[in-house]
Amino acid sequence: MTLRARLHRELHIGSWPNGKLTLLNKLVVWAILAALGVGIVATEPNIREPYQHEILIAEFAFGMIFLLEYLARIYAAPEREGPESDFSKRVKFMVSPIGLIDLLVVLVSLAPFFIANAAVLRVIRLLRIVSILKFSRFSAAMREIGAALRERSYDLLVCATLAFVLVLLGAAGLYWVEGSIQPEAFGSIPRALWWAVITLTTVGYGDVYPITTPGRMIGMLVAIGGVLLVALPTGIVAAAFSDAMQRRRKAMKKALEEIEAKTDL
Repeated sequence: MTLRARLHRELHIGSWPNGKLTLLNKLVVWAILAALGVGIVATEPNIREPYQHEILIAEFAFGMIFLLEYLARIYAAPEREGPESDFSKRVKFMVSPIGLIDLLVVLVSLAPFFIANAAVLRVIRLLRIVSILKFSRFSAAMREIGAALRERSYDLLVCATLAFVLVLLGAAGLYWVEGSIQPEAFGSIPRALWWAVITLTTVGYGDVYPITTPGRMIGMLVAIGGVLLVALPTGIVAAAFSDAMQRRRKAMKKALEEIEAKTDL
């Protein structure tokens, strides 16, 4: 295997046939997490001021790591299957969403050396983890989950419709019961919608709440309905996730069997 082919396997494909991430991709992920940690800690003045020199050195090192990785991806892009020329494959990678995210992360990593107070921008490195997840088994798993959720889109739509009806009825009930008592909170249905949504999701910030007995009864019904409604989509999504993982395991098992068969030959 040539150096370019190995880099393509390590960076673009990102995993071996057994679904495990390659060593280079694992190192990149750890570098991302370390860079995020340094960027977050650097926003604390009590740490940034005494260790400013060390932080700058770490930022420069991470920036160079991400730059080298970006250049390596461009170099290895022609290994992708297709009739295009090497140049067109490289350009296609550079203008792709993944390539643009990689470039953005490189620019953000080196931003502290050109822009003052760029510590907040370093959090954008989190996008780099998204680009890693789009490779290998993670992208395949996400496609499986997306397909499973699309299969259950009608069930999820029914749950969303029930939630919308309950929120609307709760807001209308509080407007009717306490609109004249608490006009700032329930003086209209749009105002009461905030309370209804917060109550339905069982968050309950406490900034708005009914004070009359009928209003509290309506709130109780909305809260209980919210608990019941949360359980429905949770079960649907859990079933979709389980189906997706089963299909993924079957596909991996089939791929390993094919590789073993070729090896035996």
